This record gives sequence, structure tokens and C-alpha cells, in this order.
Amino acid sequence: MSTDGLFDIDPVTEDEPGSGPRPDAPLAARMRPRSLDEVVGQAELLKPGAPLRRLLEGGAAASVLLYGPPGTGKTTLARLMAGAGGAERHFVALSALSAGVKELRAVIEEARRRRDRSGTTTVLFIDEVHRFSRTQQDALLGAVEDRLVLLVAATTENPSFSVVSPLLSRSLVLQLHSLSEDDVRTLLRRAVASEHGLNGAVTLAPEGEDALVRLSTGDGRRALTALEAAADGVLGAAGGSTVIDLDAVERAVTEVAVRYDRAGDQHYDVISAFIKSIRGSDPDAALHYLARMIVAGEDPRFIARRLMVHASEDIGLADPTALSAATAAAQVVQLVGMPEARIALAQATLHLATAPKSNAVITAIDAAMADVRSGKVGAVPPHLRDGHYAGAQKLGNAVGYRYPHDDPDGVLRQQYPPDDVVGVDYYTPSGRGHERTLAERVPKLRRVVRGGGHT
Repeated sequence: MSTDGLFDIDPVTEDEPGSGPRPDAPLAARMRPRSLDEVVGQAELLKPGAPLRRLLEGGAAASVLLYGPPGTGKTTLARLMAGAGGAERHFVALSALSAGVKELRAVIEEARRRRDRSGTTTVLFIDEVHRFSRTQQDALLGAVEDRLVLLVAATTENPSFSVVSPLLSRSLVLQLHSLSEDDVRTLLRRAVASEHGLNGAVTLAPEGEDALVRLSTGDGRRALTALEAAADGVLGAAGGSTVIDLDAVERAVTEVAVRYDRAGDQHYDVISAFIKSIRGSDPDAALHYLARMIVAGEDPRFIARRLMVHASEDIGLADPTALSAATAAAQVVQLVGMPEARIALAQATLHLATAPKSNAVITAIDAAMADVRSGKVGAVPPHLRDGHYAGAQKLGNAVGYRYPHDDPDGVLRQQYPPDDVVGVDYYTPSGRGHERTLAERVPKLRRVVRGGGHT
């Protein structure tokens, strides 16, 4: 079964969009909207004149990529889009989990015969299109371009990462968003009262409703599934109570599944938020995103690598111990493993989040590399060249080199860079944390080395 739309569909089906689910179907399937007026959420996409609304009202014909989290109505909208054309549209659903190129070509060929025979357009819904290979996606291009099929593809991943460019350019990309709390409450209350749902057999207490809304995390299917489990619990319990309260919800639902795909954009979004929270010195937000990654099963080595990079990129010498802390956490991950390594990762996260911040290190190396790439790669000064081989001194190598340790201060005047970058300052200490000391010391060192003063 597919799990990415608001309601389940069979992996490969051909049916009438308006046909209702079986009485014994899951609550989420029974509550599938049968008309545009019953759709909850996505108000911005469904306002008058919006592209999605025009498609649903039959006023436009374009292939569409519906991109958004689970439980936001992608499957429902696809079915409604098929029904918008009345008898002139035929709905076919494929799931990328089970359909291959052979099945896809069979559907396209049947769509061709259907169009030639009766002029009927085939609406082809592909669930989890991001799981199609490049070859499978390429097989769709001709049919989409010729409008042999009206493609409605659903994905939980950013299409920019998961859909081939030619198919992307031939489709209207519409991003669906997680349902708001009010949207979820509307779904729950409708399901309790509707004859297609629980038909008033239970009463939803305010604290029970709050718990279901919280557990749903904006996923309509998850909310209705949890409601059905809680309803089964109270109706099947001794004592005759039909009230779904907080205890009933907690008995029915033990843990919220974390929405996180290590191969998709959630992976990038969460790690981005994690690093930006550390950079922004918010230890609590950083721990939240760390917890999401750990609970979702993210590779702890990946987290450790990002911490090590961040320690140099955004902290650097403002806190010289930050890189050591991140490296130590990576060693714990390697030597101890999970779940114990979560503690070291949390310690490193808190260390970095509360450390003074400076991007002076990355700014310095990037500036130096930019100069090198632009051609500033002059000859190494002769006195700095290697003099440990026969004939080196005859070439002038190492002649005139001054040994800094011979100076009482350990620093003396001497040219170190090539001629074309003499006097260039790459490193500028921030003045935060330990770099406050370096902000005073580095200019003094430069004056001595370049001439003009003492430390």
C-alpha cells in the first residue's frame, strides 16, 4: 500500500475516482474527501484562480508534481483532479514501489488506445515518484509532452533532488504544506461525527483532541489513524465509557514516528537547521534537531563529521577547544557506538552551541585560495627553500634564512610570502572569545615580521 498521500490506494488500480471505500476500510480511507469542498488545508493553493484549483475544477490541463509531507492530501487531490473531467477522464494509479518500466509502458499504451477509441484522457497518478529510476522517469517524457497522459505525481522529497530535469520542466510543481492544528481538529471532529467515520459512537474530549493534534505533526492520515486506534480501545474496553481522553490516546499510541528521510530533503533540512542553530548559539534548538536525527536513525558518523566541520568553520580560534571536542565526539561514535555515543554528540553540540563564534578561519583560507586560483603563486623566496641536498646552497637555497628561536622574542623580521602577496592580510581575528587575545597579538606579529616594531 502507498503511504505518502492522505489516504491509501492500491499500488496498481484503475477505478472511478468517485467510488467510495468499503465499510470496513480504515477510517482514513472512509473519510477521503469526495469533493473539493471537503478538502481540508492547502488554502493558498486552493484559493480562486490558483493553478491547483483550476486543475481541480477542470479549467486547465497540465501535468503536476505534488510535493509535500505525508498526510497532506496528495492522493486525494489526484483523484479529485481525475474526476474534474467527468467521463472525459480515466484515472489510473501506479505506485513507484511496485511498478516498473514494463507496467508503465503498458499503461501508456492503453492510454493511447483509449484516446484513439473514445477521446478519453488518462490521468496517471504515480505515488512516490522519487523512487522511480531515471530510466523509468524518462519513459514518461513522451507521453507527458504529447499529453497522452495527464501526469499527477506525488513525492515527499524535493523534486529538484529526485525528479529528472526534463520531467520537471514539463510539469507544474506545487508544494503542499503540513496541515495546521485547526485543519487537523477539523478532520478529527468530522471523522467523529460523520456517518462514513465513527458516526458519533465516541466522544472526543478536549485533552484527547489536543493529544491527537500534537501527535499528528500536521499529518492528516496519522491523526485519523490514531483516532481510530483510540476509538477501538475505548469501545472495546469494559466499563462502557465512550470518551476518548488523554489516557485513551496514550494507551493507543506509544510513539510518534519521526518524519525524516535520510535520502531526501528532510535530511538536508534538519542538518541545516541543526548547524544553523549551533551557529546561532541556541543550544536548545540544536539539541532538538540532534534528537530528531538520532531518533530517526541518522548515521551518527555523519552528525559527528558535521560537528567537526562546524567547529572550524563557525568557531575556529574563538574557542580552540571546539575542534578537539568535536573530534573527541567522533572518536566516541567510532569506538563506543550508539546509543551511548548520543551523549558525546550532545556534549559536543552543547559545547559548540555555547562557544563564542568566529568565521575568521574559513574566511582566511577561502581568501588565500581565491588568490592562488587567480594566479598569485609567485616563487618561494630563496631563503625559505629546501637546503638539505647537495648543491642547494650554490643555487641560493636557504641562504640568509634567519632562525626565529635565535631571537629572544622568538619572532623576527623576515619575508615569508612570495613577492606578489607581501603585505596581504588573510586572517582577521573576530575579537570574540580567545580571538580577542589574537586580535591584539596578530597585528603586533605582523609589524615585527614585516618590519616596523617589536612584540
